[in-house]
Amino acid sequence: MQGVILPGERRVEFREVPMPEPGHGQALVRMQASALCGSDLRAIYREHTGVGAERYQNVIAGHEPCGVVEAVGPGVWAFKPGDRVVIYHIAGCGLCANCRRGFMINCESPLPHRAAYGWQRDGGHAPYLLAEERTLVRLPDELTYVDGSLVACGFGTAYQALLRLGVSGRDRLLVVGLGPVGLGAVMLGAASGAEVIGVDLVSERLELAKSVGAAHVVPAGEGAVETIRELTGGHGVETAVDCSGSGGGRLLCLQAAREWGRVAFVGEGGTVTFEPSPLLLHKQLTLHGSWVCGLVEMESLLEWLARKRLHPEQTVTHRFRLEEAEEAYRLFDTGKTGKVVLTWG
Repeated sequence: MQGVILPGERRVEFREVPMPEPGHGQALVRMQASALCGSDLRAIYREHTGVGAERYQNVIAGHEPCGVVEAVGPGVWAFKPGDRVVIYHIAGCGLCANCRRGFMINCESPLPHRAAYGWQRDGGHAPYLLAEERTLVRLPDELTYVDGSLVACGFGTAYQALLRLGVSGRDRLLVVGLGPVGLGAVMLGAASGAEVIGVDLVSERLELAKSVGAAHVVPAGEGAVETIRELTGGHGVETAVDCSGSGGGRLLCLQAAREWGRVAFVGEGGTVTFEPSPLLLHKQLTLHGSWVCGLVEMESLLEWLARKRLHPEQTVTHRFRLEEAEEAYRLFDTGKTGKVVLTWG
């Protein structure tokens, strides 16, 4: 079978690889959807900048996979062929404190004991993926395979940030950066009852945010803080999450938060410089750094989406076949799309 490799310098290559066979504790999953992630653009597609957990090992790309169990190896007992599954995108050692909490993203062990699909082990940009049973999560019948692939990273990341912030119907929620993770935060925040304000530089993404639940959208740049204060009666927002990874976006969250507000930084990369006294200390803010969700959180998110009939698929603007992966990455790299996904079937 053929799989997609990302050699850097905005190139996409196809590699012929043998059909994997499941060993002990493993399942062979037939792909139905494999979404593209902004982290892939930043750290792999454009240039191989990743280190540590993001160090790319020239494997098949794609860490947002969803599909159907095709076959299982010895020792697999909780899943069987035909089961619809989402794949938690890091296989950790299972023994460190973070793995025991379900946060394999924070696994403390080195390779090969901690390996992310699409980064250090083969991912979802191929017809089949070899997965560890401990990384499989059941996909509810109410959700599509595309829904599941988006939960595997982007929506799970947004969900974890909103859990950290305790977002509820009492809050105004500011979401800065309306790429796929930001759009997920908008949809989930609105479903939690919050009044959501979305901010981005790109007009297409502002329109997408309105379509998935934003009560207000504000163009980024000069005047954004004043507009947000006007929308909140001069107080600012109770909660804010930066999904942009930019210094300006992070600063805006701190500036627009009201006293005693809660802020989360989610967007990867970049730097930020600010004066702690007026923006953080004197306002009595709580600032969270939030990464990807854990296994239990992913399961609860899938259950909640099914119960609420929420479909992350609404944030998808473009679908491609596997053989069109080069065009998919080129378009996604423009920064003007919603979610882009490879699909089968």
